[in-house]
Amino acid sequence: MAIFGTCLAELNPLEEVVSHELFTVPFMGWEIPFTNHMLMISVGSIVLMVVLPLVIRQRQLIPTGFYNVIETICVFIREDVARPFLKDQTDRYIPYLWSIFYFILVLNLLGMVPFNAVIGIFIGKQNHLYGAATANLYVTGALATFAFFLFHLAGINEKGFVKYFATLSPKVPWPMMPFMFFMELISSFVRLFSLAIRLFANILAGHILLAVLLGFIIMFKNFMVASASILATTLMSLLEIFVAFLQAYIFTFLTAIFIGFAISEEH
Repeated sequence: MAIFGTCLAELNPLEEVVSHELFTVPFMGWEIPFTNHMLMISVGSIVLMVVLPLVIRQRQLIPTGFYNVIETICVFIREDVARPFLKDQTDRYIPYLWSIFYFILVLNLLGMVPFNAVIGIFIGKQNHLYGAATANLYVTGALATFAFFLFHLAGINEKGFVKYFATLSPKVPWPMMPFMFFMELISSFVRLFSLAIRLFANILAGHILLAVLLGFIIMFKNFMVASASILATTLMSLLEIFVAFLQAYIFTFLTAIFIGFAISEEH
């Protein structure tokens, strides 16, 4: 019970989303920090590289269980998310869209597991191994940057360098062309920031809200408040599971739209 009390006493609404350095890795004279968010990304990658191949290693004529869930999601992303925008180019880009969806989803779900509390119970002290990786702007920024380069390279590959950048300037009177080109160029960077900030902000807000609800127990030290706080936290945790899926879907959906815009002849 003392351990539980210590965990509650040291509750910090931002503790779960702050990047904590675990150790450093020497590389060519540099000390590269390895953080809790890097650890969660590594765990998420291992989960995807181990669990998914085990699930789908044997093809089934009639999918059942977890295999059926994976196949249903893959079919939905390919047919209802990607194909309306990518059309006959869907199969070229669908491996990336599948990968980014499951990667973000796994990181979102891992970010909800209270690893710090569980580990703290066993080792008897606070630790910072756990972290919500997608609540780190650097992580979501890296994912968005990769998508940013992907949809530009897709457009260049489909149309050629000159023709692709010519599409950034709509057919308007020539005095307005430089201005429109500049605006279209800015809008492409806005897409980058919108991908990064939308995912980051939603996951960050969810974790802060959960921590604040639990913090009411410490603030009021009242049985009624504690009961209401635990109930609200439970309901919000269920909502956060939905948000984990929703944000992975939105990131994938917007990426498919942006790739579609880049390779479409109308843009």
